Amino acid sequence: MGAIPAPDGAGKPSEGGNYGEHFLSPFVEALKLIGVEPRLVDNYQSYLEGRFNPAIRTFIDKREQAREIIERVSGRELEDDWFPFNPVGSDGSMDGVVVVGHDWPVIHWRDSLGVEGSCDLSQTGVFHGKLPWRLDWPAKWAWLGVTCEPFGKDHGAAGGSYDTGSELSALLDYEAPLPLTYEWIQLKGMGAMSSSSGITIGPLEALRLVPPEILRYLIARNKTNRHIDFDTGDALIELADEYEHLLGRVAQEGDVMAGDLKRRQKVAWEVDRAQIRLSQVKRGTQPELEATSVSFRHLAMLAQIRERDDDIWGSLHSSGHLAAPQPSTTLAKRLSCIRVWIGSEHFPEGFRLRIQSQPSAAALENVTPQTREYLSALAAELAHCEWSTDSISNAIRKLANEYEIVLRQAFILLYWIFLDQHYGPKMASLLFELPRSEVVALLGGVVTE
Repeated sequence: MGAIPAPDGAGKPSEGGNYGEHFLSPFVEALKLIGVEPRLVDNYQSYLEGRFNPAIRTFIDKREQAREIIERVSGRELEDDWFPFNPVGSDGSMDGVVVVGHDWPVIHWRDSLGVEGSCDLSQTGVFHGKLPWRLDWPAKWAWLGVTCEPFGKDHGAAGGSYDTGSELSALLDYEAPLPLTYEWIQLKGMGAMSSSSGITIGPLEALRLVPPEILRYLIARNKTNRHIDFDTGDALIELADEYEHLLGRVAQEGDVMAGDLKRRQKVAWEVDRAQIRLSQVKRGTQPELEATSVSFRHLAMLAQIRERDDDIWGSLHSSGHLAAPQPSTTLAKRLSCIRVWIGSEHFPEGFRLRIQSQPSAAALENVTPQTREYLSALAAELAHCEWSTDSISNAIRKLANEYEIVLRQAFILLYWIFLDQHYGPKMASLLFELPRSEVVALLGGVVTE
């Protein structure tokens, strides 16, 4: 891929960059956004520089041992003409190219077109070919000095590339790195993410939908041997709620462990703090506690009611959720993600708000003589009470009790009136964000129907 031109907007070869860089760049950009700063080693460039030459020579000298290891460990038989190096043929392809002789550092080959040629691996700056994958991996371990290698469970399967690689590395007089096998990330309801199967969501797309600290928490909260369900729908709100709850609890408990905790409690205490620490984008920084004062769920509601960000910050400041008129960078980024999420196909319809301007037929069907009196009294109360979530909530609850209406049924009725559905966000929080006059008018409209 390092020698193939990058595609342009029409999918045709372009003048700049290569195929590998073109598709790797978004991934690297996404890594930076979540605070991962890898040292990238270009495999293609490494072959050009001759970094693999010592391993190539060793595998050629010990090719029968390498063949025996691969066949025994993997359980598959190699072709008779198998050779531990794949040269590039006359047409630039490695497919169908067979090695017909060698005298290090020269390798003689014949390609699928019948053309014969040779390559001199001592000549750097030219891509002569590469090691087969099962040899390429342990060769990298050796020259890079890898001591721990995380990989997906397909590579860690019995007879897989790690099993062969760990034995092949001994031919290079190098101890195989410690393995760390991890499960796959699955798109909820669609199976394991795979570019070959088309079940995937790009890293940058994911970060446009999910705040980076929440995405990091999704990884940090799971053990490596358990698959991760990545749900961009309903469960995203639950995941954010879980993170915010844990962050608030850890902040409240402090950094000093109580001395009377049992062993299991001590482990849980340490795990909680490790999850929060590993969820932060900048290593060594403390999490912004402002996120716990404005929940992801509440922000998702506000983003559907108010079009301007400044109106949202003003509302949160007046309601006491924000100490300052302007938010932190983290909270502003979170709102940006939420707005993209709401406008995407991933946003769950169950969370989409449809504020009503007049009573719907379904709302009127749920009104009885008893609840009509309740709604009339509630409209009168809300017309004059302090416009705060506490006052609104108290009015709803107090009057429901006075008119002997089950509180749950009172809320369901209000959801039908204001959202034309039987559920929704916290009713008091929703009504607080609406103009008082519109709330009172809609309740009055139901009463007079």
